[in-house]
Amino acid sequence: MRIAVTGSIATDHLMSFKGRFSDSLVVEQLQKISLSFLVEDLQIRRGGVAANIAFGLARLGTSPLLVGAVGEDFTDYRSWLERHGVDCSGVHVSDVHHTARFICTTDDDQAQIASFYAGAMSEARQIELGPLARAAAFDLVVVSPNDPDAMLRHTDECRTRGYPFAADPSQQLAWSDGAMIRRLVDGAAYLFSNDYEAALIQQKTGWDDAEILRRVGVRVTTHGEHGVVIDSVDGETLKVPAVPPLRIADPTGVGDAFRAGFLAGLVWGLGPERCAQVGATLATLVLETVGPQEYDLASAGFLARLAAAYGDDAAAEVTPHLTAALGS
Repeated sequence: MRIAVTGSIATDHLMSFKGRFSDSLVVEQLQKISLSFLVEDLQIRRGGVAANIAFGLARLGTSPLLVGAVGEDFTDYRSWLERHGVDCSGVHVSDVHHTARFICTTDDDQAQIASFYAGAMSEARQIELGPLARAAAFDLVVVSPNDPDAMLRHTDECRTRGYPFAADPSQQLAWSDGAMIRRLVDGAAYLFSNDYEAALIQQKTGWDDAEILRRVGVRVTTHGEHGVVIDSVDGETLKVPAVPPLRIADPTGVGDAFRAGFLAGLVWGLGPERCAQVGATLATLVLETVGPQEYDLASAGFLARLAAAYGDDAAAEVTPHLTAALGS
């Protein structure tokens, strides 16, 4: 099984604010908000939802195809991804725009204020999946946050050509209307969201839980420190607890890591509960690291964390796949 991951490819500029944003917010004056926060550090990291997911998939030994649009400044980033096993042959390079940038400040409560410059990402709408499928066959397409027209084009093409797809609209839900969300979700083999996004999908589409499950195969909803809930069309509901972090460094990319681990489990042929356990373990490693692609995926450490959280049987089932991936 091979996965194509469509979505944003960006550089992350991550800053930390020693304090709480909420202490500087005056509810009665929010319409006139004008604030500046003094930060103590700046970390420039590789990121973008699609790139983060593809990186995680590659680190877990699969061969993901990355599909997105970048600028000519992507050279070093491309080398990094390809060196770690990501196929970048599906990446479009713009002649006029820079690669997208994500600028985010995180406070002591892990609340975040962020801005996203789309740049070359706006050209992702030009990418056709059909030629990529002929050149580098794939079995599942992940449609993650991207240029809105690109997301719609990829989703519509998946339905037309019969490519199974996973819908991951996440950050694009806030401004999308119900009609767009329905187009992005309807017919998905998997629907990924966090609990807030799940409520937003219901509110904007007008679909209740039952209706959503009639339109997707499996619904995967993350609940932060409270774990993951997996609902399937056959009525089965699975609850998987989170892996407790040893420390919290930065939450950027945690959801992407969960998706990468879950999808890697699918590639390995694991069941949904085990897939979620792999995803939750990888997500915690990212939470403990500054930067969404800077974690150390040492086999013994990963398996020990997974075994501690979910038991020896879980670790035993994952071990042959992970050791093959890491060559140990």
